[in-house]
Amino acid sequence: MFKRGLLLFSCLLMAWSVTAQKVLTPELLWEMGRVNGGEISPDQTTLLFGVVNYELSENSGKNTLFLKDLKSGEDRELKLPSSASSAVWTPDGQMIAFLMGGQVYEIRPDGSGLRKVTEVESGVSSFNYAASGDKLAYSTSVKLKPTTADLYPDYTKANAVVIDDLMYRHWAAWSDEFFNHVFVADYKEGSISNAKDIMGKEAFDCPTMPFGGGDDYTFSPDGSKLVYVCKKKEGKEYAVSTNTDLYVYDIAAGTTQNFTEGMMGYDTHPTFSNDGTKLAWLSMARDGYESDKNDIVVYDFTAQTKTNITKDWDNTVDGFIWGEKDRNIYFVAGKEATYQLWDYKLGKKVADTKVADIRMITEGVHNYGSVAQLDSKTLIGSRMSMSSASELFKVDIKKGTETALTKVNQPIYDSIEMGKLEKRMVPTSDGKEELVWVIYPPNFDPNKKYPALLYCQGGPQSAVSQFFSFRWNFQLMAANGYIVVAPNRRGLPSFGTKWNEDISGDWGGQPMRDYLAAIDAVAAEPYVDNNALGCIGASYGGYSTYMLAGIHEGRFSAFVSHCGLFDMRSWYGTTEELFFANWDLGGAYWEKDTPKAYTEFNPSSYVQNWDTPMMVIHGGKDFRVPEGQGMQAFQAAKLQGIPSRFLYFPEEGHWVLSPQNGMIWHTEFFRWLDEWLKK
Repeated sequence: MFKRGLLLFSCLLMAWSVTAQKVLTPELLWEMGRVNGGEISPDQTTLLFGVVNYELSENSGKNTLFLKDLKSGEDRELKLPSSASSAVWTPDGQMIAFLMGGQVYEIRPDGSGLRKVTEVESGVSSFNYAASGDKLAYSTSVKLKPTTADLYPDYTKANAVVIDDLMYRHWAAWSDEFFNHVFVADYKEGSISNAKDIMGKEAFDCPTMPFGGGDDYTFSPDGSKLVYVCKKKEGKEYAVSTNTDLYVYDIAAGTTQNFTEGMMGYDTHPTFSNDGTKLAWLSMARDGYESDKNDIVVYDFTAQTKTNITKDWDNTVDGFIWGEKDRNIYFVAGKEATYQLWDYKLGKKVADTKVADIRMITEGVHNYGSVAQLDSKTLIGSRMSMSSASELFKVDIKKGTETALTKVNQPIYDSIEMGKLEKRMVPTSDGKEELVWVIYPPNFDPNKKYPALLYCQGGPQSAVSQFFSFRWNFQLMAANGYIVVAPNRRGLPSFGTKWNEDISGDWGGQPMRDYLAAIDAVAAEPYVDNNALGCIGASYGGYSTYMLAGIHEGRFSAFVSHCGLFDMRSWYGTTEELFFANWDLGGAYWEKDTPKAYTEFNPSSYVQNWDTPMMVIHGGKDFRVPEGQGMQAFQAAKLQGIPSRFLYFPEEGHWVLSPQNGMIWHTEFFRWLDEWLKK
């Protein structure tokens, strides 16, 4: 009996060992639930959140809503007939509201009483309740311009668009006759009436295009006013400007006031204090600079003062909330390639607030992406890392201790081996240091040699922080046997405003030297195979791979560029958000003093130096970096006899969002790298 038990134990141990040696795969990545939301009930007892799960065979995903009892920790699924999104509690806490099938619905927390609140012909894209409980605002599309068919009713088989001005397309969609508008309606017991378009016949968008949502408009606590974000510009002026303003709509009077007139950059995320005496928002100072420092500005209606409370803080704010007693503002901001929760204690007068009163609450190798307040001692936020997708955490405000509230993907993590993450500080060519993340393969053996990948970040001002990507996933790359080198080169936030701004006008200069410093430092290790170095990236990262392909001096054996900028002249003539191009490149290529972006820092100027296998990936609906950029690069490589491959997704934009396309992306990505780096 003892021998049999020992044998059984040995078999179980072997089985466990084999299971533990599993690593992350693209299939497992798509099996992961994607946690979203995190809405706390008004009585502070229940957390409302969603989990998106994808079905590869169906090529689609479904968002399921859950309720967590914050005392017992138990989760309960809210049974609904189809996918739901944008879930919130009604102001009285008696119902849960959400979008389903393009309309607002409500249901009781116990799953009973499902009712349809809106019946909007063009569908609802976002919504907000007034805290007073008697009003509902929602956004929908409104036709405000004629189509070509309207202009030429006799030519019913024609397919043409007449374009007179910029910007005629944006990110992944063509501009058309429809605009996002906000409506305000009376609300009572699950039904609305007297809905009114607060923007009238204005051909402008709120929520703003292309990524605006429900946080682009908000009610005052008493429900008498609604503040909304809008860029009220047209054509060329719209294309070259980032100047969004906050507009205050008086519901009873029907009048609108520009609240931020004279503030020239992005003004977003309007949020009233709980008592309604103050309004705070995020503000950028400079028109045309989309990556400018984001400050918190507070307007005190009693004192009639407007104060930039983070003006003297050398960092940028991602998002914020008012504390429950309006004496604190809690916010998310970066710190050395991580994103943490912060506490800003306000002075008795807003104008007396000092940056010395900013305190970092959390610390650690992770990113927080949201913040909400449970009670006077506790915050709740979504947290991720390079080794873990987003989950909801409870945070002690005073101590900074963190407790997981959701563990949706724990069974997957328990079944696989993750690679070790290392933080390095690497000297740069100009005597500074850059933070470089190095991710090692699972079960890494320093006595072996491994191929390595230099990851080039997009943005260009977007930190290589502790994000968990479902495409550019570092743990997945490591699981495929690669050491990943991910540097925070010049131009990335969370290291002070100067480091962030140093990339503007210098795309192909110091950032390229920062990249090479990072890969050279790691490649000097004995466990790195210097004959098997790859270079990968998307967007500005794709630009970087094209640029490095012409100047790398034999370091790399393979390149992968996704939606990269190849020729800066043709890119300037076909991209849409020209404020970005004008600021970061230094202007148009036809200007008297031609910016370096079109000469010294233009990847196509070095294509004659290309001698390394190049894979090009591009989406047909990418209007930020149009598909011609990828086609030009592939054609240049192929005509020079360089091994090359073009992976094209006709229906994808700047990102790959379809599950099955995502699987093909990963399969081809690793097939290419393995072909050239694992010979």
